[in-house]
Amino acid sequence: MQSHHPIGIFDSGIGGLTVARSIIEQLPGYDYIYLGDNSRAPYGNRSFQTIHQYTWECVEWLFKQGCPLIILACNTASAKALRTIQQVDMPGKYADQRVLGVIRPTAEVIGDYSTSKEIGVLGTTGTVQSQSYVIEIEKFFPELKVYQQDCPLWVPLIESGEYTQPGADYFIKMYLDKMLSQSAKIDTLLLACTHYPLLQSKIQSFLPENITVVSQGDIVAKSLTNYLQRHPEIETKLTQKGNCQFFTTTDDTADFDRHASTFFAAPVTSAYVHIP
Repeated sequence: MQSHHPIGIFDSGIGGLTVARSIIEQLPGYDYIYLGDNSRAPYGNRSFQTIHQYTWECVEWLFKQGCPLIILACNTASAKALRTIQQVDMPGKYADQRVLGVIRPTAEVIGDYSTSKEIGVLGTTGTVQSQSYVIEIEKFFPELKVYQQDCPLWVPLIESGEYTQPGADYFIKMYLDKMLSQSAKIDTLLLACTHYPLLQSKIQSFLPENITVVSQGDIVAKSLTNYLQRHPEIETKLTQKGNCQFFTTTDDTADFDRHASTFFAAPVTSAYVHIP
């Protein structure tokens, strides 16, 4: 029997660290394993089949590390792989484990941020094409008008570390202009990719003061806290030793560590893992 049962947090790269940081801050006592599939990032422009395959391979690896609960801290994976994983892959073999995404908890609250009841969703091409946010938000805020804009160059800029350079500003502003041109009444922008909070200060600098920018970290962390309170059958399986491990599918672990250390304001040491 394994005595280590952490919460697994998965992302296609480093973006999920924004969610991981918020979760660990709000639930510091638990054990965690973070897995970034950096070698195959970005996921945003890949096919449904490829995104599902990559995500399931990583989810199954986390299951084998003893995780009873996994958070897909990736909007593209949540949009294009989560339902198949929950309904097709897990029943039977992993019936006692759980995999949760980031779209539903965000959709449950996003309408509360808007006064005009018109919001913009900034995401990867895969997330936007899936229409997942439009569908989920409709369930909770049917009066809300939702506009979408894909930003296919943002994740590559972030994963390469070029997002801090002045040259990135052109591409940040370009997609924001396209987003805002859809309606003058948009007063809330959702960063529907966990990478995008790394651009938040630059994004805000290009926006009118009346527009609120919403990132997902705290929303997902609060939702997870509520989930564990409602599901003691999962919560009691989790070990609480305050340990946090980081894994990446790129052999350049030093680069991953540099990024992760900036998120957690402390040195982070990751280990390379080959998946599948």
